[in-house]
Amino acid sequence: MPFPDIGSVAFTLGPLVIRWYALGYLFGIGLGILYGRSMLKRKSLWKNSAAPFTPDQFVDFAIWAVLGAIVGGRLGYVLFYSPAYFAANPLHIFQTWLGGMSFHGGMLGVLFAMYLFGRPKKANYLSSVDLLAAVAPIGIFLVRIANFVNGELYGRETTLPWGVIFPGGGDLPRHPSQLYEAALEGLVLFLAIRVVTHMFFGLRKPGLAAGVFSTGYGISRMLVEQVRLPDAHIGYLFGTDWFTQGMVLTIPMLIVGVILIIIGLKSTNA
Repeated sequence: MPFPDIGSVAFTLGPLVIRWYALGYLFGIGLGILYGRSMLKRKSLWKNSAAPFTPDQFVDFAIWAVLGAIVGGRLGYVLFYSPAYFAANPLHIFQTWLGGMSFHGGMLGVLFAMYLFGRPKKANYLSSVDLLAAVAPIGIFLVRIANFVNGELYGRETTLPWGVIFPGGGDLPRHPSQLYEAALEGLVLFLAIRVVTHMFFGLRKPGLAAGVFSTGYGISRMLVEQVRLPDAHIGYLFGTDWFTQGMVLTIPMLIVGVILIIIGLKSTNA
C-alpha cells in the first residue's frame, strides 16, 4: 500500500507553520475538554452526585493540560530516550519543532497539572484522574494518526496486505504501527472506558476508570511494541529482538493500573 504523502505541515499562516502533530495535540485536548464537560454535567455518573469539577472549571483546565502535555512530553523524551544527547546539547531541548515527544512524559505532565489545578479546589484526585482517563483516548487517537501522516514510528517489515511503504523506511512494506495504536489505545480504549463509566457507573468508584485506562493502554502498547521499530539510537534492550524502551516505561503503568482497579472495586458505590 503506498504511503499517502500528505506532508507534516497542515497549513501555514505567514511565517507561522502549523503541523499535523500540533493539531493532534490541540484538537485532542479541545475535544477531550468538551467530552469531559458533558460527563461533569451528568451528576448521576459520580459518587454521591459529586463531580470533581464544574463544567466551566474543566474548561479552565485546558491551558493546564496543554502545558502539562507539552512540557511533560518533551522532558520525558529528553530523560527517557536521549539523556546523553541533550546533556551535551541542552539548548536543543527547546527545539520541539524538530520532533521528540514521549507519551509517558506527557501523561505524567498532565497528571501533575491536574494535581496543581485540583488541589486548591479540593477536588478528589482519583475522580479527577478518572475524568482524564475517560477523555485521554481521544487525544491519543488523533496524535497517532498524526504520527502516521508524518511517516514516523512505523513498524517492522511485513508481507500483510495493509503494509505501507514509508518514506525513509526502505522499499519494503512495513506495519503501520501508528494506526494499530490509534485503533487500540484510542478507539477501543475509549469505547471500553465509555462502557465502564456510562453503563456500569464506574465513576462512582474512584480509581476504576483510571485503572482500566492504565491497564488497557499498557496491554495495547506492549502488543504493538512487538511490531513497532524502536528508536534507532536505542534499539532493542538486553540483547533481545523484542524488548524495547517503550515496554520498560509501560510496565509500571500496568502495575499501577491493576492497583487502581482493585482500589476502585473495593470502594462503595453510591
